[in-house]
Amino acid sequence: MPPTLTAFEHSPDRGQGLARDMRVRWALEEAGQPYDVRLLSFEALKQPAHLALHPFGQIPTYEDGGLVLFESGAIVLHVAERHPGVLLPAAADARARAIAWMFCALNTVEPPVFERAMALVLERARPWHAARLAMLEERIHDRLHRLAAHLGDADWLEGAFSAGDLLVVSVLLRLKTSGLLDAFPSLARYLARGEARPAYQRAFAAQRAVFAAGEAARGGAAPG
Repeated sequence: MPPTLTAFEHSPDRGQGLARDMRVRWALEEAGQPYDVRLLSFEALKQPAHLALHPFGQIPTYEDGGLVLFESGAIVLHVAERHPGVLLPAAADARARAIAWMFCALNTVEPPVFERAMALVLERARPWHAARLAMLEERIHDRLHRLAAHLGDADWLEGAFSAGDLLVVSVLLRLKTSGLLDAFPSLARYLARGEARPAYQRAFAAQRAVFAAGEAARGGAAPG
């Protein structure tokens, strides 16, 4: 039986590939691993059946036989370790560096990027919104400056594409239309290389198809 991934039935990202199941879909596609998807409503996320899989009532979760995992980074690491040489280098030191970039993506680069996204949605009416947004964007600029300095003219962060790149690109996707990447053309090209990978394209199409089907079922226009 293939592993089962949970995802939003009605994703708030509107088919843009930003929901965190996308990262796991992409990793599974890179590994050539078939998978099933169980779609959940927002109500179902808070029910005991799902809370038994994810204590915080979020997506994604990953079920494979008796193994249940939550947290997209942990799931991507598990997929990478199950398929040696695909998303993690075989050499021990190179593998360790790739894993370090996975942690960097989620612990250093993503927090201000995600906070900015939430501030734009949830905090616009707050009197301190403009100051907070400026602070977050300054922090993001610093992260991008340092990331670009490391990447240089290379295609990927540490030689060949790895799970570290997969997660860093996944985070940068939230900035694609923000204008914040304009000052970092090397990172814009890096992002485009990630999006151009066939495995990414398959994962994106699969996630977007869920949104399109939901829109059609609700009588809305399917996305172009």
